[in-house]
Amino acid sequence: MNSIKTKKRTSSSFSRKNGNTRFANKRSNSSKKAVSSIDPNMLIKKAVPSEQVVYVPVRTFDQMPIRPNLKANLARKGYKFPTQIQEETLEYLVAGRDMVGIANTGTGKTGSFLIPIIEQLLSTSQPFKSLVVVPTRELALQVEEEFETLAHGLGIFCASFIGGTSVSRDLGQLRKKNHVIIGTPGRLMDLADRGALRLQDISTLVLDEFDRMLDMGFINDIKKMVKAMTSRKQTMLFSATIDKTQKSLVSDLLRNPIEIKVSSGTAASDQVEQDIIRVPQGSDKFKLLLALIGKEEFDKVLLFAETKRMVDKISKQLNQSGIKADLIHGNKSQNYRNNALNRFKDGKVRVLVATDVAARGIDVSDVSHVINYQLPMTFDSYVHRIGRTGRAGKTGKAYTFVD
Repeated sequence: MNSIKTKKRTSSSFSRKNGNTRFANKRSNSSKKAVSSIDPNMLIKKAVPSEQVVYVPVRTFDQMPIRPNLKANLARKGYKFPTQIQEETLEYLVAGRDMVGIANTGTGKTGSFLIPIIEQLLSTSQPFKSLVVVPTRELALQVEEEFETLAHGLGIFCASFIGGTSVSRDLGQLRKKNHVIIGTPGRLMDLADRGALRLQDISTLVLDEFDRMLDMGFINDIKKMVKAMTSRKQTMLFSATIDKTQKSLVSDLLRNPIEIKVSSGTAASDQVEQDIIRVPQGSDKFKLLLALIGKEEFDKVLLFAETKRMVDKISKQLNQSGIKADLIHGNKSQNYRNNALNRFKDGKVRVLVATDVAARGIDVSDVSHVINYQLPMTFDSYVHRIGRTGRAGKTGKAYTFVD
């Protein structure tokens, strides 16, 4: 295996490949090979020591203007201090302002919109409905889980609606009392088209990881949903990155918004040491991978490949080589994906192999390494992949194979 040399990144510019990700995935499975838009030299970067980027909050949750019972639930979860994005956005969102919130993954964006929504629900005598739209099933389930712990015992309820689950179950769930509805665009539009989800009743809209939803081709679904929300009073957009080409759409969605940026919106996490591994022509790439993850420090590895077929192949090869691995991609059932993720979280498998479906919404603590077996198609994809490590103030490592 080539020795890995780390050097400072020399440029902050990068090119993006625009287009519908769903179509791009189809192309990558065809005989015409998709070409990445990334300059590999962009993926070499030393991690910034955590003490240089630690945010020191000026107040605790107990000192913030929220209800005592919500404070009690935060304390029960072990949350004493807000993250930077939570502290800087709370008052604006509780007051009903529209907002664009930009922060790296692992910085508490989910809490930054759920806490104000719960506070608003507790403070009003006229209950309202909120809709949280996310790009992936895993992220929807993560948001639902976070809401249930924050709203425990408060008499407010939520439900999630994602692809790969029973539509009849969803129809029954929508007949129940739900203050917050969480879901992926495709399933939400299906339920709206059936007349089961009344978008005209939605007062607050949250688009989480909104840039990714647009990249994944959900722009028309989002526009249709927004047009139907005739009672919409507040809109929140949250993401780790922001694309200048999306500015006009953001302007159409928001009214006099506040913009809070606790990261640049373009750079990969400072907490992640990044490097590339060049694969010499004629070399056995899988053997290079085995040599890398065979090291003791690679104890919880998230490995990305560009196609479902490649994910299946790598996972099978790893298990045959004695390395416990599992996989998730779009062709796997939601139940299988949940079980695979839980096995990874619990340490029952050392490597989780995935397509970009895992790049967002996967909240796994202590991922030691992220490995890109192939160059990602876009820099945004890369940012969100490596954001699975180096979380909560810890330093992570990311390697990308370059053929």
